[in-house]
Amino acid sequence: MAETELLAATAAETAALIEGGQVSREECLSAWLERTAADDLNGYLWRADAESAVGTVDQDAGGPIAGVPLAIKDIFCTAGVPTTAASKILEGYRPPYDATAVARLASAGVPMLGKTNMDEFAMGSSNENSAYGPALNPWDRSRVPGGSSGGSAAVVAAGLAPWALGTDTGGSVRQPAAFCGVVGLKPTYGSISRYGMIAFASSLDQCGPITQDVTDAAMLLARLEGRDEMDSTSTGIEGGVVLPLAEDLKGLKFGIPADLVDEGVDPGVKAVFDRTVERIETLGGKVEMIELPHAKHGISAYYVLAPAEASTNLSRYDGVRYGQRASDKDLGSMYEDTRGDYFGPEVKRRIMLGTYALSSGYYDAYYGRAQRVRTKIVHDFDAAFSKVDFVITPTSSSVAFGLGEKTSDPLTMYMADLFTVPMSLAGIPAISIPAGMAAPEGGGEGAGGDMPVGFQIAAPAFGEQKLLEASFALEKAIDFDGGGGRI
Repeated sequence: MAETELLAATAAETAALIEGGQVSREECLSAWLERTAADDLNGYLWRADAESAVGTVDQDAGGPIAGVPLAIKDIFCTAGVPTTAASKILEGYRPPYDATAVARLASAGVPMLGKTNMDEFAMGSSNENSAYGPALNPWDRSRVPGGSSGGSAAVVAAGLAPWALGTDTGGSVRQPAAFCGVVGLKPTYGSISRYGMIAFASSLDQCGPITQDVTDAAMLLARLEGRDEMDSTSTGIEGGVVLPLAEDLKGLKFGIPADLVDEGVDPGVKAVFDRTVERIETLGGKVEMIELPHAKHGISAYYVLAPAEASTNLSRYDGVRYGQRASDKDLGSMYEDTRGDYFGPEVKRRIMLGTYALSSGYYDAYYGRAQRVRTKIVHDFDAAFSKVDFVITPTSSSVAFGLGEKTSDPLTMYMADLFTVPMSLAGIPAISIPAGMAAPEGGGEGAGGDMPVGFQIAAPAFGEQKLLEASFALEKAIDFDGGGGRI
């Protein structure tokens, strides 16, 4: 078959081509490895060759995704392959083991195309915090792809990988998916093992798929989820996801939280959101306003809790065991110089914020209070889901913003996660699907002058199947054309 046809296929279509004998696994991998060489977006930090791509892959594995290659965010440990979390402090580090998510895909016969760019230690909303330079948005190279999983979203949108793994702490799968016009799924916290996933905020971090469509997201999730004895927070649910087939939304209720979406949304984004709500009603779904009274405090709580956990997790990078070492003068100097020289500005900022929040005399005033807010948000969602099946919002209040546009104002940058953070704090599943295009506020040129807009749907914990079914039906009705992002 023609290589152009193969490279234009979704992951599910590629799997069907392999299963039907129209293309071999070797031919598929070779075509995609050659394709990654066209990366001019800085989407990959490391690209595989034919030998390293298969690595620990089970070449005899059968199953629905065997042979379909995958891009992996550089926060997942990969045996013998550079794993840096986009930080200079881990430059040259090659783990001796695979993360559980990577190992599960390898056992399913999935080869690795490369490691994708990201914000350093997953701290950011634009991919501009990478120590190796930002990834670029394939729709408009003057704009960010979102973060922290910006590299994964960019390579999928650009046709440089059929699908990819990302991680979501406060929106880091969903927001870049929205900015790049692809699908990003954050599963229920604990549904996918975090073992071997370099930690940022352990009570929030979650692996998630970034794909071309909802069907691909379901296929990847089905292989990733399940109990792992190496991760005490992982659940025992396996095989609970099947491919979605819903054709309508009859009998389903969708809630719009007025507390979140009434203000601060760009007009173009709001127009796409409103059109998508109309499509839900056309498909038979019912839409009503709901209350999430504490969700507006989610950003404030998140930027206490996440930095607090980060300050603890990143204390292991001291120049002693692995990674870079800046000085051997004495122990104190080694710690100070290593962290000072090799951590980036945003990482240092969050470590300082987190250490302060956990310090004596401030713990209860900041960290303790933020935890109480988190509990209130969980209760808000519980109350909402007693009335509706799903909560819907824009994924982001704007389309992708320009490179450098928000780097001098961290607080404005943090607000990019306004709609995604509450779901992360509650630990519930949420998905972003491309819903249309809108012009950037203040001008700028994308494909036809417009940029992708994401639509977020959230469901109760472990409601992934129902979430995927609803997303699938809505995706078909929207019929978004992602071709403008392909290289």
